[in-house]
Amino acid sequence: TAELTAELTAELTARRKQYEYYRDVLLSSGESTPQIVLRNVVKKSCSGATPIKGNSEYYENGTIPWIRTQDVRFNEIYTVDSYITERAVEETAAKWIPENCVIVAISGASAGRCAINKIKATTNQHCLNMEIDDSKALYKYVYYCVTAQYEELLARKQGARGDLNSSLILGIKIPVPSLKEQARIVSILDRFDALCNDLTSGLPAEIEARKKQYEY
Repeated sequence: TAELTAELTAELTARRKQYEYYRDVLLSSGESTPQIVLRNVVKKSCSGATPIKGNSEYYENGTIPWIRTQDVRFNEIYTVDSYITERAVEETAAKWIPENCVIVAISGASAGRCAINKIKATTNQHCLNMEIDDSKALYKYVYYCVTAQYEELLARKQGARGDLNSSLILGIKIPVPSLKEQARIVSILDRFDALCNDLTSGLPAEIEARKKQYEY
């Protein structure tokens, strides 16, 4: 079983490399695909806030999901560990964002990582939240484009903490083909992503099952 787990882990590493290669090929703009500055497909962007920690009225019995940078890890966010109150939203800069924003962490060790919020939520100030104009681009397509530029974003980090800022991120260029072509690319990348990363159906699930079998 240990040998099989090792083989599956090697297979997963190879598949992830293959996935990144195909993602970059699919997202490389041909001569006929226009390169567009990211801000031109963003309807609205904002960051959030961290309500004062000492004020219990901002946190106690809170029901409003509050996304932090540690929640942003190339994933779709359905649940969070942290909540704030209605009062916090009324009195601080932590504002509601609609579901399906492309969120990019802009500060510290998490900087450059992306996520999509699948729930209406608020965020801390270290998240850049981008609501995508769906007449120009599919949010999931933009997510894949920004994820593919992770290394480039890391190279742009500034200051002692290694921070990004909204203008740096909104200023990157992405290839924007037709919505139909974007949907085709998303469909391929979603399948590949599930194979490489899904804990319920992909290779990681198979590895986890083998480990449990071995322990039993």
